Amino acid sequence: MTTAFDRLQEALRKLPGVGYRSSERIALHLLVGKPDQLATLVEALGEASRSIHRCSRCGNLSEDTLCSVCADPRRDQRSVCVVEHVPDLVAIERSGSWRSGYHVLHGKLSPLHGVGPDDLNISSLIARVVAGEIDEIVLALPNDVEGEATCHYLQERLPSDRDVRVTRIGFGIPSGGGVLYADSVTLKSALDNRRAFH
Repeated sequence: MTTAFDRLQEALRKLPGVGYRSSERIALHLLVGKPDQLATLVEALGEASRSIHRCSRCGNLSEDTLCSVCADPRRDQRSVCVVEHVPDLVAIERSGSWRSGYHVLHGKLSPLHGVGPDDLNISSLIARVVAGEIDEIVLALPNDVEGEATCHYLQERLPSDRDVRVTRIGFGIPSGGGVLYADSVTLKSALDNRRAFH
């Protein structure tokens, strides 16, 4: 019979980086060690699920229609850094190496895992280009087979009547790696040394 404790552990194990032992430790901490923290956590999760959604322009997390990056008038929104996930955006922001706009795809093309173009935030990026909002796209997607395939797909989908410069982040990100785990210096180097993408 599955108990409430088992279900809690199973839910915790679905979080990234949490295995069996970690889920058990967290569950015991919340239920036995610090039960007062459990109610606070449940309340915070409920509030976040009700208040936080995707930015209508770029796909970042936001409590308003536009995220803090898109709403910042000091940023050049005509240059857009395309990333796979929100944590990639956060990593680049932490590095301080990019002060323009973003577009979050929420994944990459992966036919083996059933992820196609309609599963990603691609149509809104193309719509931004068609509307004449973007002059440069910096592709900061992982340096792996799916990341490269996604980059090629995006370039093929761009309207030919728009003069949009497409670049790919440069060296510094290892083959098969993503921006999430790169340090600030590596990210700055990759962005500073971006190259034309063909």
